[in-house]
Amino acid sequence: MSFPAVVDLNRLALYIRPSCPFCVRVLDYCEQAGIKIENRNIAEGVHLEALMTGGGKRQVPCLRIVDDEHQSHWMYESMDIIAYLKQQFAV
Repeated sequence: MSFPAVVDLNRLALYIRPSCPFCVRVLDYCEQAGIKIENRNIAEGVHLEALMTGGGKRQVPCLRIVDDEHQSHWMYESMDIIAYLKQQFAV
């Protein structure tokens, strides 16, 4: 599956659980790369509900990408998320 290119960080949201080592991997990469994405902790019911409704599963980390037509795309797997962020926001 291909994911839409974005340049606006406001079109991204990262669903996480702070104790998840895969989430920490993505968060560490974002910090090192200076990429500021809204983090949504699934311990907060509203974020878990949005993840389950939109993405279809409880798995984190999950990057929600909103395309130009305002459609949401849900990307799982920490290394896929990091690769996507490197491709979109490489300096």
